[in-house]
Amino acid sequence: MMQNFRSLFRIPELKQRILFTLAILVVCRIGGHIPIPGINGEALLSFFDDSGQGRGLLSLYDLFAGGAFKRATVFALGIMPYISASIIIQLLGAVVPHFQKLQKEGEEGRKKITQYTRYGTVLISIMQAYGVSLFLENIGATNGLSVVPNPGWGFRFLTMITLGTGTICMMWLGEQITERGIGNGISLIIFIGIIATFPTAMLDEYQQLINGNRPIIIEGFLLVFMVLTIAGVVALTQGTRKIPVQYAKRVVGRKVYGGQSTHIPLRVNTAGVMPIIFAQSIMFVPQTVLTFFPNSEFMNNLGRYFNYDSAVYWGIFGLLIVFFTYFYTAIAFNPVDVADNMKKHGGFIPGVRPGKKTAEFIDNILTKITLPGSICLAFVAILPYIITSVVNVSYNFASFYGGTSLLIIVGVALDTLQQLESHLLMRHYDGFMKGSGKVKGRRRF
Repeated sequence: MMQNFRSLFRIPELKQRILFTLAILVVCRIGGHIPIPGINGEALLSFFDDSGQGRGLLSLYDLFAGGAFKRATVFALGIMPYISASIIIQLLGAVVPHFQKLQKEGEEGRKKITQYTRYGTVLISIMQAYGVSLFLENIGATNGLSVVPNPGWGFRFLTMITLGTGTICMMWLGEQITERGIGNGISLIIFIGIIATFPTAMLDEYQQLINGNRPIIIEGFLLVFMVLTIAGVVALTQGTRKIPVQYAKRVVGRKVYGGQSTHIPLRVNTAGVMPIIFAQSIMFVPQTVLTFFPNSEFMNNLGRYFNYDSAVYWGIFGLLIVFFTYFYTAIAFNPVDVADNMKKHGGFIPGVRPGKKTAEFIDNILTKITLPGSICLAFVAILPYIITSVVNVSYNFASFYGGTSLLIIVGVALDTLQQLESHLLMRHYDGFMKGSGKVKGRRRF
């Protein structure tokens, strides 16, 4: 294994890509510690620690920003506006004919979609920056913490410029990694932000062990369970159902085309981490509504069911994840388009008639494999809650047992490793997996 890692730096182009990627990630981490002008950082951290605002939609933003949101830095919004713009454009591609046409125009269409995504990122970042400025001012107004010593339009305008510029800068850095580095730049920026919180979480657990708050046997069990959980998430991420496809032979002039056999890989978790993001955003709505009725006893009693310590909250959260898994899978994968493309190129599934019957066959299989995938995804999402309830560990540490954090870490790590593998194999070096010569492919179910 060490020999294979040394091979990475024997290839000049690959070495340059790796070093460039690491340099950009260092810049992102530095930017995550530069505070916004006019902010009392200690008062802000005190608010998050004392008010229990460590979870919910704010935690989702802080997760993607690598902790920069709680520190109110220039990269406080992280890459979330870009992700939001990408999701909106993708959803528009399913209902708006103009975006559907762009998706089918190849490279030129992708360039136009990327341009729209950048415009949307700028607009969303400015709107969110304005909301953040009001949020920071309200902290000082309601809690007397003086997070913003000099509130007003001057502070709001400066915050909008600072956070908007920071988001655009991170978007550009992510694109530079994708073009000149290794891996997907946007995903790697999120990945490094999540990983940055892991040492602190492990240090907290070490302190628990040193102080005698938890037996060493329990700590050992937690570490073993973490390894098993990561292995399960890898299986969920890599799991596919392969549908065999054959292409008929065609004679064009003196050349023979087609005649080969291949397969359609249908992923068990086609939606990835998006259902968790959608569901978590929906679950944040009740808490937002409750803030408008602070003196209502009925609303306060109702709000107890939507606290993070409530089993009702996590049950509804799991059901929403199952629903959004089907919803996003239907948007991301269209069996009709797959069947039409196969028919145009002379492809067919053995025993299934081309056209409508093929689309129905693919949709039937996709529906069946999505159900266990969605249930497993929901279980992974609520696993941090189960861990904190049973073992009473910190939520920061429990988040690495499941949820958005672990899914992003596993997905990005596998994607980057596969890209490194491709560079090695192209230059006739051994891969990371001896015997197979490549990273293990998607698991067949």
